[in-house]
Amino acid sequence: MAEGIKIQIYRNETADNLTKKLADPGENADIGSAASASAALSASMLARAAVQIRETGGENEKLDWYVRNTEILRSYMVKLIDEDVKCRGPLRRALKEGDDRTIEAARQSAVSICLEIVNMMGQCINLAGEMAALAGEEAKAELAAAADLAYGASKAAGRYILYMSSLSPDDTYRYVMKRENQLTMQDQKEAYERVIAATEPVSEESGKQER
Repeated sequence: MAEGIKIQIYRNETADNLTKKLADPGENADIGSAASASAALSASMLARAAVQIRETGGENEKLDWYVRNTEILRSYMVKLIDEDVKCRGPLRRALKEGDDRTIEAARQSAVSICLEIVNMMGQCINLAGEMAALAGEEAKAELAAAADLAYGASKAAGRYILYMSSLSPDDTYRYVMKRENQLTMQDQKEAYERVIAATEPVSEESGKQER
């Protein structure tokens, strides 16, 4: 009887074990999993801020939507910790036994989760900016932290995409991936800076002067 395949589930690890495994080059968890973990932390801060905003703003459909969807985002980002490992499985096999075309196809599919992280973290940053207009000072600090973590996760995932595309023999593919990454990062940088400006803490002294 064939022995069953053991699948490593990284998202169920403690923070200590997960970070140890991410530090081990022998583990399958890689940059994408680290970016997913950072993305999940970003979504956690976003979800925390959403609950606080609803507590102070009263229950209404929009605030309920923030609470519900930020929790969905958090759960989804946690799931991507393992999905990133899975999406690179074909590449690991192709590097051992595949031809050049198989390896190239596997490289392109290996960045699929990192592309999703970049996309979702752009949405996370934009959502933080939207919520900032409704937030008190404590929630603003959490939204700023969410934006910090989201921007970092997106940049990390983007670097992995650039690394993988740099290995491609296809000049057009390399150019397109590099250019798309540049444009996306510029858009996210501008959105991130707007969030930070909107969540800048107001000191008691400056508040008195304004009054």
